[in-house]
Parts: sequence; C-alpha cells; structure tokens
Amino acid sequence: MTSRTIRITVRGSFDGLSEAQLAELVAEQADHDFLRTVYTPDGYLAYDLPARPFFTFRFVEEVATEPEVAQAAARAESKAAAWMRERGYPVKNLSAQAVDLSEVPLGKRGRREAARRG
Repeated sequence: MTSRTIRITVRGSFDGLSEAQLAELVAEQADHDFLRTVYTPDGYLAYDLPARPFFTFRFVEEVATEPEVAQAAARAESKAAAWMRERGYPVKNLSAQAVDLSEVPLGKRGRREAARRG
C-alpha cells in the first residue's frame, strides 16, 4: 500500500485574549513567524499579533487511503484546539483544509526534476 503525504492547514482566530496572553504571544512571535511555511507532524503555529487575530497551524501526515485524508484533517484540528486549550488561549472558527501532495500538479521546475530522475 502506498502512503500519501497530506498537508493540513488549520485556521482560526484568537477570541478575547487577555492583555497578559497577548503580551506572551507577542513575546514569542519570532518563533511563530507567519511568513515561514513549514509543515510538521506536531504542527507549526504561525500568527501575526497584534496586527491580526488570526493564526494557522500547519501539519503533515502520511495516510494510505482517501478516507484517511478527512480523518487526518479532523485529527489536526483536534490537535490545534488541544494545544490552544492547554495554554488557556481562547479561540474560535477553527477549520481544517487538507491537500494531498500526490494530486498537486508539478510546475515547470518540478517536471524537469522528475524527468531527470527518470
């Protein structure tokens, strides 16, 4: 059975952070740069506070079948919610979007690299 790499992006917004929570997140902002796009099994949190109340978590997971894609998205959303809850950060409007990398078309550079590999 072939595994498929799935990238999952969980989006949401902070909801009513206290001044202390906002200050804490702003102090840690360099570790959560929204311009950095990295997908990890544990999730990468990115935000741009205080400019915007929104955040993203980026997860990567390997699955074997199509039905597992939706399950992976649900797991990622649960992980993101749990991470926020454990730290006491109130959030709202969580949603997850999964992309199966095997279905993403290659650009010109990708096609050239694939042709070189044979």
